[in-house]
Amino acid sequence: MSTQFTKPQPILDKSLLQSGAKTSSAPRIMGIWLAANLVVTTMLTGTLFVPSLTYGTALLVITLGTLLGALVLVTVGSIGTRTGYATMELTKFSFGIKGSLIPAMGNIVVLMGWSWVQAILAGVTVNALVAGATGYSNPVLWSVICEAVVVALALFGHSAIAKVEPVFAVLILACMGYVLWLCFKEVPLSSFLSTSATEDPYTSRLAFDAVFATAISWTVLSADFNRFGSHTAKTSAGSFIGYCTSTILAMSLGSTLALYLVIARGVEAPFDPVPLVEAFGPALAVAVFLSVMATNSMVVYGMVNSAMTVLPSKAQNYKVVASVIGLISILGASQIALLDYFTNFLLLIGAFFVPVFAVMICDYYLVKRGEYLPLTTYRFAVGYPAVGAWALGSLTAWIFAYHLLSPIGATMTSFLVTALVYLVIDKVASTRRS
Repeated sequence: MSTQFTKPQPILDKSLLQSGAKTSSAPRIMGIWLAANLVVTTMLTGTLFVPSLTYGTALLVITLGTLLGALVLVTVGSIGTRTGYATMELTKFSFGIKGSLIPAMGNIVVLMGWSWVQAILAGVTVNALVAGATGYSNPVLWSVICEAVVVALALFGHSAIAKVEPVFAVLILACMGYVLWLCFKEVPLSSFLSTSATEDPYTSRLAFDAVFATAISWTVLSADFNRFGSHTAKTSAGSFIGYCTSTILAMSLGSTLALYLVIARGVEAPFDPVPLVEAFGPALAVAVFLSVMATNSMVVYGMVNSAMTVLPSKAQNYKVVASVIGLISILGASQIALLDYFTNFLLLIGAFFVPVFAVMICDYYLVKRGEYLPLTTYRFAVGYPAVGAWALGSLTAWIFAYHLLSPIGATMTSFLVTALVYLVIDKVASTRRS
């Protein structure tokens, strides 16, 4: 007979996650996720969609991709709320103790990439303001300083992040509202809606893939933060509302500002916040800076959790691991040229992690029927069905991203293929065992 397992002894960040200390309310969880994606990278992702797509089509793709992607994020986060485990720790239940090193190591690499890109974008934004006021320009220095501030905040762990994220969210929303007011004050909404599409270089399918992959990139942190929720349904609702609101607002803002530059200035926006800051002033610069502080602190925290899943228990000291990872992230923030690879980076995230989450969701909700025994009872080294389904899913994502076309995009196609393959393999294995 199986024993339902809903509140495990904590594995990670023991100074913060005590047994039974699931105290984050739904509004606080919503505040965390609201601040999470009100970030410059999400805004700039929105700038990529216009004028390739019409304004209305861009907003529709952003909304649809966000809502569908958020379902994956919330579903994985709910497992964390029910069990108390962080995202990468949860992969051990299906991938095995050693097999889980695949997603855990991949997660560290992906989050490090996110951290670098966001710090660089904050740095070039601050540099633009300082250079305009003083004539002194050093984007590398400001990128490193921005990342250092983020690391300092992340060193205090979840409790500090949970307190500052809602405050950052309110300030960022205020700045965004002011910028939108400036935008529509000069160019009426009718002008945005009447622009025609070029379909080059972005199609609606590729745009949907980018939006959906954005949700997947955040799902790696969903259980890390939602495990602190005190009520599963309310925590899920809070994270869904917070994530969808922030993503739709940030990407829509990016598309709006980019199209504004086309209509009012006759130029297309590059993947660079500086032209936007030059057009809309300090309010947008403040929003960019605060968004990076809010988001990158979560990213560094997630990297630490992932690193601790692959370290022996004696080496699981949160502040020591956070300091080492923080130092690496600060050094990487000096590599400005990384911005040129952002779109490929998003698609890489989708190809790598969509299959991971498809396996996790199928394993917990369908195979294990929503019940996990204590992790100490799962001692198998490698979950070959999970690893095999993940490999095939990643291959599927690569094929449909670069060689074939799918009407629902490469990322969602990969998710569905992985889920089906994992369920079939598990069914065959169960039949043989019986």
